[in-house]
Amino acid sequence: MENFSLILAIVVVTALAFDFTNGFHDTANAMATTISTGALKPKVAVAMSAALNLVGAFLSVEVANTISKGLVDETGIRPEVIFAALVGAILWNLVTWLVGLPSSSSHALMGGLIGATIASAGTGAVHSDALVTKVLIPAVAAPVVAGLAALLATRFSYALSKGSETEATRKGYRAGQIASAGLVSLAHGTNDAQKTMGIITLALVAGGSIAPGSNPPTWVILCAGLAIALGTYLGGWRIIRTMGKGLTDLQPRQGFAAQTSAATAILASAHLGFSLSTTHVVSGSVMGAGLGRKGGVVRWSTATRMLVAWVLTLPAAALVAALAESVTDLGDWGTALVAVFLVAASAAIWKISRREVVDHSNVNETEEPAGVVTTAIAAVTPPPTAALAEELKATIPSPVPASADPAAPPATV
Repeated sequence: MENFSLILAIVVVTALAFDFTNGFHDTANAMATTISTGALKPKVAVAMSAALNLVGAFLSVEVANTISKGLVDETGIRPEVIFAALVGAILWNLVTWLVGLPSSSSHALMGGLIGATIASAGTGAVHSDALVTKVLIPAVAAPVVAGLAALLATRFSYALSKGSETEATRKGYRAGQIASAGLVSLAHGTNDAQKTMGIITLALVAGGSIAPGSNPPTWVILCAGLAIALGTYLGGWRIIRTMGKGLTDLQPRQGFAAQTSAATAILASAHLGFSLSTTHVVSGSVMGAGLGRKGGVVRWSTATRMLVAWVLTLPAAALVAALAESVTDLGDWGTALVAVFLVAASAAIWKISRREVVDHSNVNETEEPAGVVTTAIAAVTPPPTAALAEELKATIPSPVPASADPAAPPATV
């Protein structure tokens, strides 16, 4: 561990902080449908997911190598560049968590790395071929493939058990959903924890602690696995609510189909070294499962907001990281200023989130927003005041008493 400088230590700690935010930001990927269908209690679900995330971190290093060796030129990259990349990724994670949008932590990290690298060394330091083949193409293809697979699996499951909807069948699908959720958690640890391993390994190479081309050291794998597991256990309840209830309403067999399709896609991509977004895959599979059931619906307004967040993730994180790199380039005081800004911004986002707390006790509650027409009318037509109500009442003639009505029959004595 020679040349382990202060800036390198700061980068490692910041990378683990990103890994922590990745954990609670992406808990929904594995457990949102399981919680929304009632297959598992919320606390049990996140504990199970955390344990399997930790196990998954030890299964492969292919994605870590894609980050540390394939995306940018690791020679000439300073630790400050890695730090700036992590700042962009962390802030994007926190902002999207605050508004409950399941955006991609993976793309936030890669966007931050690309933006900081371009600001430091120019566009030539980014390997465009790796960016296209191992990041952008999977980003588009993965949710489509997972969504189609989930749609077909859902329709097949309903056709297979048509007319035999018994309690035993429902219990069977719940058990299958728990197993598939565990598989997604394992896949998430295998895929997402490796990204932090890759970024720390890149920082160690940049700082001269390990040789270029090295695989992640064991202590890096362990720390990354523990950080993402801890974040997962705390649970990103806001995003779990959006993924489980805000996007569509799922029954156990739909949840089983969605999670099985997602886990298959994620594990296959991890084996091939694709830095896949588990958020994109799971979101696509949930929408596919929602459309696969007859009468099932997808809330396209929520899906549209998610799509906008997906499109903005790479450039937004890249822009913040590039600005952070410009400040760190001023020297140690610039790096300290960026660190203070990161801590202050994170604390502010956390404080704002406390205004409306979402946790395990209310994660399955949904609040449907008012329609567009209703909202527009309410904005331009205020309700009548008491004075206006009295004025309207005065203009309406009072009903004629029966005794004063000329058409009424004469009273009899």
